Order: sequence, then C-alpha cells, then structure tokens
Amino acid sequence: VERSRSARLQQPAPFPNTNESESILKNFHPDYSGKERTLVIGPNAGDKKFPLELADLLEADSPLPVSYSTKPDIETDILILGGGGAGASAALALEGSGLKTHLATKLRLGDSNTIMAEGGIQAALAENDSPRKHFADALVGGHGENKTELLRILCESGPENIQWLSQHGCLFDRNSDGTFLLRRGGGTSVPRVLACRDYTGLEIMRVLKDAVRLSSVNTLEGHAAVELLDDGNSTVTGAVLYDRKKESFVNVSARAVILATGGSGQLRLQGFPTSNHVGATGDGLVLAYRQGCRLLFLDSYQYHPSGACYPDALAGQLVTEAIRSIGAQVVNAEGVHFINEMAYRDVLAGAIIKETREGRGITTPNGKMGVWLDTPMIDLKNGEGTLAKHFPGLIHRYERYQINPSQTPILIYPTLHYQNGGISVDANGKTEVNGLWACGEVTGGLHGRNRLMGNSLMDILVFGRRAGESVKDDLPERGPLTMTSLNQFRKTQSNKKCSPIFFPVASKMKLEFGKAEIETEKLDSSTSNESNGFEPPDPFAR
Repeated sequence: VERSRSARLQQPAPFPNTNESESILKNFHPDYSGKERTLVIGPNAGDKKFPLELADLLEADSPLPVSYSTKPDIETDILILGGGGAGASAALALEGSGLKTHLATKLRLGDSNTIMAEGGIQAALAENDSPRKHFADALVGGHGENKTELLRILCESGPENIQWLSQHGCLFDRNSDGTFLLRRGGGTSVPRVLACRDYTGLEIMRVLKDAVRLSSVNTLEGHAAVELLDDGNSTVTGAVLYDRKKESFVNVSARAVILATGGSGQLRLQGFPTSNHVGATGDGLVLAYRQGCRLLFLDSYQYHPSGACYPDALAGQLVTEAIRSIGAQVVNAEGVHFINEMAYRDVLAGAIIKETREGRGITTPNGKMGVWLDTPMIDLKNGEGTLAKHFPGLIHRYERYQINPSQTPILIYPTLHYQNGGISVDANGKTEVNGLWACGEVTGGLHGRNRLMGNSLMDILVFGRRAGESVKDDLPERGPLTMTSLNQFRKTQSNKKCSPIFFPVASKMKLEFGKAEIETEKLDSSTSNESNGFEPPDPFAR
C-alpha cells in the first residue's frame, strides 16, 4: 500500500461502466446470492425473493397467548412505535395539536440506527445544485425503481428540513464564511452532503431527543411493541406493548398508530456483520404484515462497502463514506486501486467481495477477509490533521486498539447497513391498512434498490414529520381492541417460532406463552403486484 501510494495519488481509479457494474452485482453482491425463498402466507404470499431469515420471521407466530385480554391499560389519541429519528420527528409534528400522544420505544428514547449514522445528510443547498439534480442522482442510484412521488417530496423538502434542524440547534459543519460545508457522496453529481464531523446522526438525534423531552409527548421507554390490535374490521386501533422492567404486557388504545421501528440489520442476513443498532430486528415489518400491509423491495438490502473487519471488536462497524469522499482509497493486497471509491454503494460492495473471493484480499489475524482503506491518503491530499479534525470518532475508535488511521491504512469489508425495502406507504406515510401510518427505514419504495449516502437521515425528517401532520388531518374515531387480524393470520400460519425477536440473542421475555392451534389449508399463492419501474418522466410537473 505504501509503495503504490505516490502513483495512486496522481492517478484516480476509473468508475466501472454499466456492463461492468451489472456483472459485479450479479456475481458478487449478496442480494444476488439466491439465499431467499417464497412467502406462503400474508399479503406478499407468492413473492419469491425474501431473505431466508426475514421470511421465517414474517411467517412466525406472535408471542401473545391465544387467549389474551385486550382490555386497554392506556388510552391515547396517537401511538408512535419507535424512538429514533423518524418517531421523534413524527412526535414533534404533533406538538401543539391538542392530541394526546404516546411514544413507545423498546430501549431508551434515541437508541436507534439514527445515532449510528455518521457521514451526513443530503439537501440541495449549493448554487449549482437543485432538487431536480438531487432527484436524478437518487433515481439513478436506486436503479430507476424508486417511488418517484416519494423521492420528489424528499428532494424538494431537503433545504427546509435543514433549516428546521438548525433552528432546533443542530450544529452542522460550516466553512470559514459561515456557509454550510458541503461534500460529495457516492453517486452525487455535485457536493450536497452536510455533516456534523463524523457523528451526524448522533447530533441530529440529540436535537430531536431534547425537543421531544421538552414537549408534551408521553414517552414509554423500555416498552417493546409486541402486536398491533384492530377493531375487527381491518382498522388498527392500538397495540400490545411489553414493559421490560415490569415484565408484563400493556394494552394501548389509540385512534391511530405510527410505525417508526427502523430496520432489520440485526437479522444478520447470510451471516454478514452489521452496522445496525441492537434494536434493529425488523419488528415493525412483522407487525404491519400481520395486519395486511404489503411489503416492497425486501429482496434488496444495502451492504455498506466500508465496514470495519479488524480488529474483531470493531467488526461490522461503519467507516463512513465521507472518508472516501475526501481521499481515502480502496486498495487490494497487490497495492492496486481497483475501483473508484465513490462508485455506487452496491457496486463498490460487490467489487470488494470480488477482490477477496478472487484471492486479492487481505486475511486478518482472525481469518476474515478484507481490503485496505488507505486513510493516510486523506492528510496527503488535504493537509496534515485533516482526518483527525473532521473524523474524530474514527480516530477515537481505532486508537483504543493502538491503530492510528492517519498513519496506517485500515481493513474493511461490506457490512449489512440498511433495509432498502419495507412497508408500502403513500406520500403522507399512510399504509394500506386504515389507522396505520409508517415512516423511516421501516417503509419501502423511496430508495428503490440502492440508497445514496445521506438520504436516510433526510427520509426520517421529511416523512416522519409528514406522517405526524397527516394523522392530524385524517384521525379515525376510537374503536374496540381485538385480535381479529392476528387470529386470521394464525389460521394460515405454519411456523410456530415466535416473533418479533426483540433483540438479536434473546428477547428477555420470561412469561409462558400459549400457542395457537394451527389450521392447515391450501393457500392461493398467486398475487398481483403493481409494477415498481419508472414512473412518468417529469415528477416535478404539477
């Protein structure tokens, strides 16, 4: 790596062309490994491409006993499930509405994938940028399969949401003249990424968390969502929570429920490590699926190209894309800069896997494979101290293991990072089931089949706030609490394993749960799925 550095400094690696990119994806990206199966029950029955781990979870049994009293313990107007950025944004949109709001989270408020996000957030703020350019970049990055109405709203809403965050006290990096410091990200045609050093998500969550704490929202920490309840006529009317401290169920009656439960990286698909928070176990997907919500694009997950693979204690942790955007290069064991580090994330991840499988990777002391991320190049290109100034979190993490990334390259390998698909929603976060909204990573369609850096943090703000606003304008009347949808699901269910799993290793639930009697019957697995290809060519046309 050191011997080839001077040559690499003068000669950037090329981007792969379209044919090369397609070959890399089909032969090396985990989404194309074939480790998937067809769902046999639920609204996606007949869909053939669901990851094995997720398919098992979606078709698993509920932990609720068969005979369970749904008498309400708490009555509220709006119940938000999830305490990350999307849930907090939805809660803040409801402030001042006069509606009683409860926010339940299985950990603490703010414990979520939001705080794990490092690199930045996208918004078209530069003079040579526009929402149209942002839209075009994200559409190409998503392989043209993004829901274009959602994407248009995201891109148009970006600048206003940056202003909203700043007014709440978010400290974005700035230039010496006070303007926002903008960087490039993979797939961006102009610098568009704002950051807060290398802990952007943590800073955004700090601001949102403080605002929620100061609001009238009732926060239920340590309350995991177990099941959604309905009125017996396909309208969601509340949820069953599990109070981890008291080890007991809590029934909540609500006029509307907003799902903001995040992703499912802790399922560790195909044995990959993950950059996700411990609570990212796909709970919201399961709860919505049992109520009849259709799921989109869940054959597509994002494997972030630069996950740490050494030391062992850091395995799977994110090494932000922003480091690559200012000079760190991906280099194989032969010292070859084999691909431009700003290629689309899915292509770059596939290229790294290709290098390791074809014998050009580096074997770590624990037998894992990876490639070099030449981090010392950053200071060579930008001046001594640049890496330490802009990425203090990275320096701190590695110095604990006597590694200084300013002087020594680090080893990386793709890590399971983001759930590209999720629950089908409209432009206001409303699902296909009455009384149920969803926002953030639990939803699908916005990013198509590959997400660009920084669009997920904007997603949680834009669509979290829109879901909150939409609920205010379309709030159903309070209905009874029943288990009708769950009981119907159980009639066709064949897997007695319980879900949600709550945490990767053990749920910590110590109650004895009864099991439903399973009725076996022949299922009609034929379903009609709407096309998710290109929409009309100009989504900005009014």
